[in-house]
Amino acid sequence: MPTIVVDVMPKAELLDPQGKAVSGALARLGNESFSGVRIGKRFELTVEGEVTEAVLAEARQIADEILSNAVIEDVVGIEVVE
Repeated sequence: MPTIVVDVMPKAELLDPQGKAVSGALARLGNESFSGVRIGKRFELTVEGEVTEAVLAEARQIADEILSNAVIEDVVGIEVVE
């Protein structure tokens, strides 16, 4: 069965306290290769049957209206995984 994967991230202009905490932990552990961390959410929607344009449009609507908070988050990716 195909799966539609939706990735949601905090808006770039907003502070990401979880990402900041992980970034600080990496630095304390001696990992200095990374200058920052941002933490988001991944949703997997399993599809019964074929993924049509109508199904993708429905997934986009669900991502915008239910899976993300448009005030503080952006839907950054929607892809189909077989």
